Amino acid sequence: MARSLYEWLWQHEFWLPPGITWEDMQESEDTHYPQPRDLLLSFPFALILVVIRCAFERAIALPLSTKLGVRDKQRPKAQPNPVLETFYSTCRKNPEEGELLSLAKQCDLPVRKVEKWFRRRRNMDRPSVSKKFSEACWRFAFYIISFFTGLAVLYDKPWLWDHRECWTGYPQQPLQPSLFWYYMLELSFYWSLVFTLPFDVKRKDFKEQIVHHAATIFLISFSYCANYIRIGTLVMVIHDASDCFLEPTKIFNYMKWKKTCDSLFMIFSAVFLISRLVIYPYTVLYNTYYYSMEIFQPFFGYYFVNVLLIILQMLHVFWSCLIIHMVYKFILQGTMEKDMRSDTEESDKDEERDKIKEKEKNGITCFRNVTSNGYIQRNGSEPLNSRAHLANGHAKER
Repeated sequence: MARSLYEWLWQHEFWLPPGITWEDMQESEDTHYPQPRDLLLSFPFALILVVIRCAFERAIALPLSTKLGVRDKQRPKAQPNPVLETFYSTCRKNPEEGELLSLAKQCDLPVRKVEKWFRRRRNMDRPSVSKKFSEACWRFAFYIISFFTGLAVLYDKPWLWDHRECWTGYPQQPLQPSLFWYYMLELSFYWSLVFTLPFDVKRKDFKEQIVHHAATIFLISFSYCANYIRIGTLVMVIHDASDCFLEPTKIFNYMKWKKTCDSLFMIFSAVFLISRLVIYPYTVLYNTYYYSMEIFQPFFGYYFVNVLLIILQMLHVFWSCLIIHMVYKFILQGTMEKDMRSDTEESDKDEERDKIKEKEKNGITCFRNVTSNGYIQRNGSEPLNSRAHLANGHAKER
């Protein structure tokens, strides 16, 4: 059964244009083509990147954050409570009103104290600023290396300047060693992101990030197997261009260098919108959809790779809407709004409001607008000088 599945999966009709078979893709001493088994190398390389990342964050990023003045906010810890901890870990992190009442009865605690416990417990699970800083430093280092590696590999390649060259001689386009290692670098990095997903900072677009990683891995892998190497290298360079500005924007934000952060974000926004909404559709989508038809007729691989490319473009549109919204707020307010994808930390201001409400109920709340002469004013009305405070906080006419 496994052999039948293997033979069905690797039918040349799926991967190669009409009239081309796997026999036509046989290698020789001087000519090498992409082999699907090569992709297995990305797994050990991904693990190596994970190890390098851990070493980089501990030895370089964390000490750098301390020297640059990045400070973690002191968070009050939730008191140990087995009942609440069990509910938090097995049921949900943000219980509903009925669940809060039930938990309060089980623990013999006021509902507000249960709410405060969950608020503090959620904050304990949120990543610290130094962790975010370290992650941004690692990605910035990688994207810089990857982007300039891509430029070094592609600057003398004809398809970088003439996009029709992506299809000259396709699919019998020999694989050059520089292209192979560039592919392995990118594929290994995205696999490493998948391996570290449970430990990385989770943002509001976490699901979109998973879809992005999956689509990228499938796209890189399929393009390699089907020898879409040339179009694949263009996709990777275009994506890395804007990411080189996003990560330093985050770094300066964590350092609280507001003006530098705002300036870099505007540069990132321009590069992202131009590269993802203008260059990518023309250089990649139009190229793959239209120019490739000058060489061969549509086949399964043609449709499949276009679907993956369109999924990436839909994600580009989604993130572009968030970026445009932030730029719009910046133009109106003159300062950069917090990243809409970030998970906002909950403060204990809610707790303070609860205490104020309790004091009001107990009659301990003091009148605020007391003048220097001892008058009490309310809503701009005439001074009321014939009142006196009682011990329970109520006022009585003299």
